[in-house]
Amino acid sequence: MSSPVSRPHHLEVHLARRPVGEPRPEDFAFVRATAREPGDGEVLVRNAWMSVDPFMREWMHADGYAPPYAVGEVLTGEAVGEVVASRSADLPIGTTVSHFAGWREYAVLHRDAVTVVDTALAPPEVHLGALGSTGLTAYATLTRVLPVRPGDVVYVSAAAGATGSIAGQLARRLGAAKVIGSAGGAAKTRVLTEEFGFDTAIDHTRGRLREELAEAAPDGVDLTVELVGGEHLEAALDAARTGGRIAVVGAVSGYNATGPLPGPANIFSVATKELTLRGMAVTSYFPLAREWTELAAPLLADGSLRSRHTVVRGLSRAPEAFIGVLRGDNTGKMLVRLDI
Repeated sequence: MSSPVSRPHHLEVHLARRPVGEPRPEDFAFVRATAREPGDGEVLVRNAWMSVDPFMREWMHADGYAPPYAVGEVLTGEAVGEVVASRSADLPIGTTVSHFAGWREYAVLHRDAVTVVDTALAPPEVHLGALGSTGLTAYATLTRVLPVRPGDVVYVSAAAGATGSIAGQLARRLGAAKVIGSAGGAAKTRVLTEEFGFDTAIDHTRGRLREELAEAAPDGVDLTVELVGGEHLEAALDAARTGGRIAVVGAVSGYNATGPLPGPANIFSVATKELTLRGMAVTSYFPLAREWTELAAPLLADGSLRSRHTVVRGLSRAPEAFIGVLRGDNTGKMLVRLDI
């Protein structure tokens, strides 16, 4: 065991205050820190890539669904990096690992808090996207939460995002007869059909989501992967055929809300159509990670499963990337590259 890198000075991003409405740059603070030396069983990791995800906005509330971020403390999130000092025999210097101590350039972590990343399967950053929790979310939703049935008509909201883009492709592989996606803008809808293989792409910015979804699925939708909430959920409820299923995975349209949100005006269709609505939290499905990696890695390698990244360079731009992912600025996974 060796430790050639000793207490590096580095940059961290802290939560300066809890955002009200859409986060602003002044809600974040850049702090210079000094990493401590790793103790027994610990490693020092130099982060190379980090993820910014919509769920992080919920953790900025004092009363969110998970233990909140602390004001004045460094933020956390998924990241990958290289072990540069080690006091763990099974994690030598040079090992690539993933962990949850993003939003900083260096992190000291116990061996149990990191996962070795096999860069022979895919580049490190892919393990934050298609091979990470966003890809796992799509897989678990469509195989465990509300499995795709052969011949299903499937609708995916936020379909050009990290989870939605994988979900649409997986639905096809799992037997869906038709896959419909919605996204914001003509460029994204082109990507859905030309790159990700969706049959129909709806540009929700045209303001005709309900009408265009009805046109795309005149006999109704069997299965919806709902990532947006609000008007998108109402459109999904309208489009669902009797006995349809809706997996509620996210509700990004409401994450910046400053007050209680109204429920869907057509919620009673759950009863009249005998629909199934089921929530999904990916943390309940982490035991499937190996299964997903073994399935997805060869598909990514041969191009039969496609993924995209929107990359922002430099930790100093991480708040910008986070605000952007909430606005829908990304196609595929939004990532911050630190090692530049």
